[in-house]
Amino acid sequence: VRQVPLPAEARARSSLAHVDYEDCFLMEVPQPDERTAEQWARAVLEDAPAPLQRSLRSAWRSLGMRIGPVRGDGFVLGWTVRQSEPDVVLLGGTSRLGMQAELLLERQHDGLLFATLVQFDNPGARALWSAAVERAHVRAVRYVLEKARARWQ
Repeated sequence: VRQVPLPAEARARSSLAHVDYEDCFLMEVPQPDERTAEQWARAVLEDAPAPLQRSLRSAWRSLGMRIGPVRGDGFVLGWTVRQSEPDVVLLGGTSRLGMQAELLLERQHDGLLFATLVQFDNPGARALWSAAVERAHVRAVRYVLEKARARWQ
């Protein structure tokens, strides 16, 4: 799992009015085309051990994220499915604190691209993200992806 620049084509898939924060990871997996992007997103997030799922949902709630059911049509671990195609799934959520966020998972020939895109709707949200969230978020994403990859080996 390695952090990479977010390709412009991937950023263009966002439904946010503007992207104020982004990060992107590439995770090499054998045969990325054996599942759809949404199935991969479910494998990464919903097949994670229950304690990890609870930790993620708790962290999202602490940011004021309005999250839905853990599983079900139209949701992936509480994130709303905004777009789902064989190669790309875009998950979205809105925070009561003034953030809108998207998780993008895209199948590529050599693995999976996993990106986070955030729009800050007020200065307080931007300050909170910069001061308290960003570093922990990057560590958490890397950890979740590494744990997922380990489950598949």
